[in-house]
Amino acid sequence: MNLENKKLPKNSSFHKVPLSKRKALKIVESSYLAASTSLIWIALYYLPIGGAVFRLALPLPLALLQIRRGTKTGIEGVVICVMLLAALMGPLRGPLVLFPYGLLSLWLGYSWLKGWSWWLSWSVGVSIGTMGFLVRVFVLSILVGENLWVIITRAGAALLEKIIDMFNFPFTPDITQVQIVALALVIIQEIVYVLCLHALAYWIFPRLKSSMPAPPTLLDNLISLESN
Repeated sequence: MNLENKKLPKNSSFHKVPLSKRKALKIVESSYLAASTSLIWIALYYLPIGGAVFRLALPLPLALLQIRRGTKTGIEGVVICVMLLAALMGPLRGPLVLFPYGLLSLWLGYSWLKGWSWWLSWSVGVSIGTMGFLVRVFVLSILVGENLWVIITRAGAALLEKIIDMFNFPFTPDITQVQIVALALVIIQEIVYVLCLHALAYWIFPRLKSSMPAPPTLLDNLISLESN
């Protein structure tokens, strides 16, 4: 029995392989940045104030992770974030962070890592943001048992009525025109939002020793923040 115990460690394949510094940093950064994103999502979901700030901050940690550690690590960070939120908030509310914030973080992080033009990352980001917003409205409508798109439709109808009154247009909008205006409001919101993400990342990331492409000449005057 003693002889077998002595031979076991020699024949055993369970040898401890020390982690390299690079792998250890990947694990630590993935965990911390995924946890940070999860905390921001929980704060956005439950706190009554600070929604605009939380929305701006949500995609940036995981986008930063992808720039610093590569696409594979960025995907791992998103998966960790979704799993953590699913455990904390449930299988429906937790994964909603993907729409559009998780998908946006993957796309923007990949675009900035590759050094692509802002026009490309911005335009595709707006499309991802719009589709993610519609998915989130659909899922939340199921959760609360009401059609939340009606709220956006009412905002579009109110805007359309103001425009008609302002310019004295001689027509009454139908439901199709109201729906188009409501969708246009969502798209305009995402255009501003994704541009703000670019500007904020352009200001913050170089200070964290993570480079990203410079804004195009047409937007250079609009982006007043400077990176060192």
